[in-house]
Amino acid sequence: MKLPRMVQVRQHFTGPTVEDIEDEVWKQLSLIGLEAKVFPGMRIALTAGSRGIANIATIIKATVSKLKSLGADPFIIPAMGSHGGATAEGQVKVLSSLGVTEAYCGAPILSSMEVVQIGETERGIPVYVDRHASEGDGIILIGRVKVHTDFKSPIGIESGIMKMSAIGLGKHKQALAIHNYGVEGIRDFMPEVARVVLQKANILCGLAIVENAYEHTAKIEAIPTDRIEEREREILKFSASLMPKLPVDRLDVLHVDQIGKNFSGTGMDTNIIGRMRISGVEEPESPIIKYVIAGDLSDECGGNALGIGLADLTTRRLFEKIDYVKTNENVITSTFLHRAMIPIILENDREAMSTALRCSWGINPEQARVMRISNTLHLEHLYVSEALLPEIDSLDHVEVVGELKEMQFDAHGFFK
Repeated sequence: MKLPRMVQVRQHFTGPTVEDIEDEVWKQLSLIGLEAKVFPGMRIALTAGSRGIANIATIIKATVSKLKSLGADPFIIPAMGSHGGATAEGQVKVLSSLGVTEAYCGAPILSSMEVVQIGETERGIPVYVDRHASEGDGIILIGRVKVHTDFKSPIGIESGIMKMSAIGLGKHKQALAIHNYGVEGIRDFMPEVARVVLQKANILCGLAIVENAYEHTAKIEAIPTDRIEEREREILKFSASLMPKLPVDRLDVLHVDQIGKNFSGTGMDTNIIGRMRISGVEEPESPIIKYVIAGDLSDECGGNALGIGLADLTTRRLFEKIDYVKTNENVITSTFLHRAMIPIILENDREAMSTALRCSWGINPEQARVMRISNTLHLEHLYVSEALLPEIDSLDHVEVVGELKEMQFDAHGFFK
């Protein structure tokens, strides 16, 4: 089969960047009057999630430094629901892969799956908090605010500080209690759980992080506890305005070089590829992609292949890297089983691409609308097929930076 020729293009995005991370963290924590809330000897828990957030280790380290300057005794807790195989050891490994270590951050990591119940919502959903955090004198919630990959919230609370206070702080047990209700649980019940946590746990403040389309820190904002929900709604709108996307919204084939939870909580960002794969939830109107190929699994995700079910085809290389215990624990907790279903397995990228093009009815493979991206998080540099060039040329924010070439594969049939 004659495959379409491809050319490299570059997208140009706009958005602010925080230049001095440590200085901004100190500044923000001072602006909310943290000095009046923290006293010498206080043991304060800092939440650390499983997402690949830009500068997260530096942000946590700066928060630790600020607290120590006030005489406090900070410690870090993994706040990530069922990730890391839902084990204390696994969650420490996840943090380590993100650069969050005791040595770097200057504070101990107290990892446990034990929780204590601090109350329940009006619906009767129990509300849990990490045991170590509950035994401390205060908690600072650190997390990134962005659009969620499972739902669109009518009240503007998606992925952020509220979710961190509920599913993050409540560990695997809270994740199960919320996810048992499917999308309704994470969309509607999660904010209710968060409100109980903000009311009953000793939350000192939130520290919200926003990233721009280049995955650089665009904003860090400390938020007083009583304003977290209100302010998060506003920050979510700002975050959404910075979010990257594919330069065109209709494709025959999208090849994603790597999937993994370090790129998105769902392995591939559903907002980027236009697929939800959740029973009873409508699929996004755009982009429309006939076939998605998942080429490989990132090393950073430790074998957790959640999101593989969003693809139509994959490779043996990816398949053989799957850790079924970690993947199953994550997907079963979420209850969105389709997202871990194994697609058709081909020997390599070339076979997967040829298969997808062969199954694109009525289209000359050389004229197919094909795109190749590194992952769904980094969308600055990508490859497009010749058929997409007229549309690409009409976009002011996209420039062609290479020359049209035949698809380049190595001796094993994988993209170079």
